[in-house]
Amino acid sequence: MKRLLALYLLFWPSVLSAQPLQNYVEGKLQHSVFQGGLWGGMAIYNGNDNPLLFAVHENTRLTPASTLKLLTTAAALETLGPHYRFETNVYQQGTPNENGTLNGHIYVQGGGDMTLGSTRVVGGETWQTVANRWAGKIKQAGITRIDGDLIADVSLFEGPTIAPKVNWENMGNYFAAPASPLSFNDNLFEIHFAAQPRANAPVSVEYIVPQLPEVKLQSFVTTDGKSKKDNAYVYGAPGQYELKIFGTIPTNSKGFTIKAALPDPALFALQAFRHALEEQGITVTGELKSTTQAPDYTTMQRVDKYLSPELKDIVLIINKRSFNLYADMLLRALAVHAGQKGSIENGLIQLKKFLTQKHLAGRNDIVLYDGSGLARDNLVTPRVLAATLNYMTKSPHFDYYYKSLATPDDRGDLLVLRRYLKGQKRAGDVRVKGGTIDSVKAAAGYVKDKDGRLISFVFMANNLAKTDEALFRIHEDILKELLQ
Repeated sequence: MKRLLALYLLFWPSVLSAQPLQNYVEGKLQHSVFQGGLWGGMAIYNGNDNPLLFAVHENTRLTPASTLKLLTTAAALETLGPHYRFETNVYQQGTPNENGTLNGHIYVQGGGDMTLGSTRVVGGETWQTVANRWAGKIKQAGITRIDGDLIADVSLFEGPTIAPKVNWENMGNYFAAPASPLSFNDNLFEIHFAAQPRANAPVSVEYIVPQLPEVKLQSFVTTDGKSKKDNAYVYGAPGQYELKIFGTIPTNSKGFTIKAALPDPALFALQAFRHALEEQGITVTGELKSTTQAPDYTTMQRVDKYLSPELKDIVLIINKRSFNLYADMLLRALAVHAGQKGSIENGLIQLKKFLTQKHLAGRNDIVLYDGSGLARDNLVTPRVLAATLNYMTKSPHFDYYYKSLATPDDRGDLLVLRRYLKGQKRAGDVRVKGGTIDSVKAAAGYVKDKDGRLISFVFMANNLAKTDEALFRIHEDILKELLQ
């Protein structure tokens, strides 16, 4: 009871400062775009007194979409620290004989590095570079032949590789790629379609990158002469290699590319590793395998330790580019840090523990199924998001958190206020994390008012029949008022 009272008092409105904006927001919400839907939000000044500027349905659980990443990344920065690095190790079992033959296995120990083999984060390296590095280390160890297997140790994680509430339409696509402690190349591959300038015509798959001999694709995709958007979806579950593609792509004269989820990221990592070994003249006679039981590494020799970029740089991509895989892997990292298996369930336990221990959420304020916001069933109150944003302003890691949010003129996230702010040169006064999923449009972040004081804001529109420009203009208008 005391905690609820404390939360209530934290956001108790100052009548003089809140009432005009409260009336303004409530007036905006009379627009027909919200008919039959539900909008919740709030804005508060950050600091010790936290005067409330407005609050609408602030205690109602709503689908946050990707604004949920604000909770996951806050917990990770506070728990792991901004300079945390993930570690991937390569071990050799035994010692090569005088001819360079190793009568034993090579293990790649997955450490939960979501950036492995990707250049998406500053400091990352391509998957080819990583595979060549591993092969080079094997060669330096005097090994010219491996009479054994290449084994991926994926024991760090357990349970489903995709959150249980992710829908079938999303599952085979890169933005819903399966998590693996041995991730590689963002757990995705590219599908290149042949050129097709005619509208309403079937489109064939020309090739995929990287080459995956096991993957079999069937394209039911046609061209749309009126849309410039990619509306093609890959249908396939983790571990499934026969994939079907439905939907539309724009008419084009040079071909078109979409991205799909790797069925088995750890297997692809081993395939790349074996190819790199063969390129350096090292033969592997055994098989490519995965194990969920960690071997005794104290009896082996470590050949390589590969470190990820720092967490602060990973968080930048999670929030600014809204990358789901990294967010869901980070959720699992919270569980691993607590000494548990890196499952979705254990990660959610740690995230909820962080939010409750910091008095950011009550027991009934959140219903979570992932760390990215991809599941439509996630529920969070606007108050929880606002409280988390406010909490982070007092953190020693706030600068990393703040800079991980997009500015209005930044590509890759919600492009609100772009035209308005360019004329007034105030793009730097807004930092936003957008969220979009079926019938949901959300945004949350920070605004600096005309005196430079920092405001946390949350907008969550749910159950929308349509998402036309009117919704974005309303959100812009509210932000303009906050800026003033």
